[in-house]
This record gives sequence, C-alpha cells and structure tokens, in this order.
Amino acid sequence: MNLPGIENIEWSAEDKVLMRVDFNVPLDSEGNVSDDTRIRSALPSIKYLTEKGCNLILCSHLGRPNGVPTEKFTLFPVAKRLQELLNEDVIFINKNTGPTALNAVKNLTSGQVAVIENLRFNNGEKSNNPHFVKELAKLGTAYVNDAFGVLHRKHASVCGLAKSFDKKAVGFLIEKEHKALNSLFESDKKPMTAILGGSKVSDKIILMENLTHHASDIIIGGAMAYTFLKAMGKPVGQSKVETSKLEIAEQLIEKAQMRDVTLHLPIDHVTTKYFSEDAEAEIHEEIPEDQLGMDIGPKTIEAYAKVLSKAKSVFWNGPMGVFEWSHFSNGTKSIADELTQLEAYTVIGGGDSAAAVHKFGRADGIDHISTGGGASLALLEGDILPGLAAFVKKGGRK
Repeated sequence: MNLPGIENIEWSAEDKVLMRVDFNVPLDSEGNVSDDTRIRSALPSIKYLTEKGCNLILCSHLGRPNGVPTEKFTLFPVAKRLQELLNEDVIFINKNTGPTALNAVKNLTSGQVAVIENLRFNNGEKSNNPHFVKELAKLGTAYVNDAFGVLHRKHASVCGLAKSFDKKAVGFLIEKEHKALNSLFESDKKPMTAILGGSKVSDKIILMENLTHHASDIIIGGAMAYTFLKAMGKPVGQSKVETSKLEIAEQLIEKAQMRDVTLHLPIDHVTTKYFSEDAEAEIHEEIPEDQLGMDIGPKTIEAYAKVLSKAKSVFWNGPMGVFEWSHFSNGTKSIADELTQLEAYTVIGGGDSAAAVHKFGRADGIDHISTGGGASLALLEGDILPGLAAFVKKGGRK
C-alpha cells in the first residue's frame, strides 16, 4: 500500500496544516504528563512541517470525557509538555472549533505550533458528525494524520477530515508503523512466530485467524489460554474462561491444524487460590479445582523459548500473566528477556506488552514497539484501516 507521506508534498508558509496526533497520554495526580512517549513520537513530523514554515494546528483526544468539557481531560498539560520538548512557544487554544479557535489560528505566525482543545469535548468527534468535521476543517488548508493509535477509529478527525482536504498526507510515525508491522509478512522474515496473550479470546479472533495464514507457530498465554485449554477438555480450575467463546476457540484450533500452524499452550502454571497481589503462588501442571491460573510456569517458559529460537520474526501482543504483580510477572518478563536475545525481527503490538517491556527495561532490545495496540491488531487483521481509506484508492492486505 502506497501512502502519501509528508515528504512527498510541497509545503510552504502559506499552509495551515491541521494535524491529527495521538496525545492521549497518562497524567499524574497533579495533572502533569507522566509518560510523554506519544508526544515524542510525533516530534519528527511536527519539526519537519514547522521547518517548512507551515502553521501547525495539532488536534487530539485525551481520555473519555463523553462529549462534556472537563478540566480533568484538558489538553493544556500536553501542550505545556510539547512546548518543553520543542523548546519553542506552543499556543494552547481552549476551544476546538468556533470563533475562538478560528481567530487564534488566524493569528499564528510562520512555523508556529498550536494545540486545540480535546476533540472529545464534542460528541461529534466519536460519531464522525459531518457538521463537526466541517467546523474542524475550517481551521486548516491541508491535513496530516500522524496518529497511528486511532487509525482504526471511524472518528471525525480521523476519517471525516481526511476526506475534506485535497492536500493531505500521513506523517512519519504512521509510515514507520505501517512499514514495521507489514515487514512481518515479508518472505525473508519467515518462519514467523506470534505470541498472543491478555485476557480475552474475543479481542483477537480475527487477528488469530489471519495469522494462521502467515505464522508457523502461535504461542498463547495469559487468561485467554484458559479458554483454549477448556475447549480442549483440560482442567482450568477457577481460571477466567470466556465460556461464550469456547466454540470459537475450537474452530481456531481446527483452522490452525488445517494450515499446519502449531499452537503452543501452557503446560504448567503459576496458580493461586485468590486473585490478590499478596496471594501465595504455587506451580502446577494441572490447575487444581480450587485455584486459578495467574501466569505461565517454568516448563512453559522453557518450551516457548525453544519455539522462539527458531523464528526469524516475532509479533507479540498480550502479557503471559498478571505481570503487574511480582509473584505473577516472571512469564511475561521471561518472554521479554527472550526476545531481546533473538536475532529475529521483533515487534511489540502496543498495549500491555509495550508497557511490560518498558517496565522490565527491555524496550531497547526490541526492533519495533507500536504506539497503538488496537490499531496494530487491526492492521494485522488484514483489512485497510478506516483512517487510511481516504489516502488510498483500494487496499487491504489479505
């Protein structure tokens, strides 16, 4: 899929670029940005456009204010952090549409950056309301999307705006993410191993089905493993199981077998009687009736390491257990450790997996860590992302 990158567009000081970024970052108790990774990820595109003399109007959402302006979700702290990172003045506009926003944008000087208020303070953002799209579009003469993390959302600033401008492009972050994730499917990166964890099979049904066309091995951990084990008639005790997805788990097992894809499930478990950080941990090959699985066990870790050692590329999305609690973090940490030792091309699909590699200090050993968990999964499911549809004539990689 060929995407129009910002380097392929002729920019000038006449351009007022409305740029969608993903500044949905965590804030601490005092309202300051506690993790600026997503802000830093947008800096290359921001700097490139400002160096061309463009006026840059950045728009993003933050949290879930449900269409109601709320001080807790204002983007002011984000604009403040961006100003620190750029070491340049950043104008914060406390509205996202209307006369206040229009007048502020009108007064921007060449190469200046502004951040408009949280898009989700208006219900029109999530509903892709045509009127809200039209009002947003008045702020700019061109459009750039560099918010990879929301490309799977059919929102006004993602889909509606992309269709509203003739002069439009995707930023460096989207280009980087798109290339990194699609590289997993290149022939020189086979065999490919996918590691899927987390709590729900339902979140990864389409992804797993598509991966059976590309991966040689699929490793399963986390709570979703118990649904598969239950579907196979294995004892899972009191472990979390999606009973409504047992039939789907059976179907996915059958499809993997038909396509010569080996599914790897835990052969031992770290268990406990109570879902608590302080609960006593035990190790069992079969989960006792009165206990629940919380992490993969040492034999499973060893078995998964052998599978990974043969891979030329690895995609990982979802922890192996409740990695936030020290008693149940070893499985996830061991996978992170193993990936840093491989010569294979390694990709983390955002979300909790990204949080885990950062938590365990293993981020530098990974080839690519996605900034968007949901978007990375949606891309690997094989269909064109809604936020990219306006940039391509036809698409979808199956």
